[in-house]
Amino acid sequence: MNTRSKYKTKQREILLGYLETVPGVHITASDVCEYFKAQGAKIGQSTVYRQLESLVDEGIINKYIIDGNSPACFEYMGADSHEEAEVCFHCKCEKCGKLIHLHCDELEDIRVHLEQEHHFKMDPLRTVFYGLCDQCS
Repeated sequence: MNTRSKYKTKQREILLGYLETVPGVHITASDVCEYFKAQGAKIGQSTVYRQLESLVDEGIINKYIIDGNSPACFEYMGADSHEEAEVCFHCKCEKCGKLIHLHCDELEDIRVHLEQEHHFKMDPLRTVFYGLCDQCS
C-alpha cells in the first residue's frame, strides 16, 4: 500500500461514490470525466487521473492495461476486497475493442497448471485473449 497521505477531499468522496455504483464494470478515466461532466460536477481531468492512481495504490480499484493502443481500464474492488479478489481474465474484441471480464474455472485450471508444471506464474489481471465478440463475429 502506498504511504502517501490520503486526503478526504470532496472530489475524492464524489469519485468513490460513483465507483461504488459500478462494481465489476470496466471504466476508463475518460468515462469518469464524461460522467461527471454530464452530472455538472466540477472535477478536473487531472484530478480524476490523480485520484484513480491513488485508489489503485490503495487497492480500492484495479487497473488493467490491456495493450499500448487502448486506455487503461479501472474496476472498483472496495476497500476490503482487493486482497481476496477473485481471479479474472480478459477477452478483447479485435474489431470493436470491447473488453470482457471473464471468471472461468477452466482458465484458473490453466493458470494453476502453468505454475505447477511449467514453473510459470501467470498474472490473470494482465492476461488478455484476443478474438471477436458475439456482436462482431
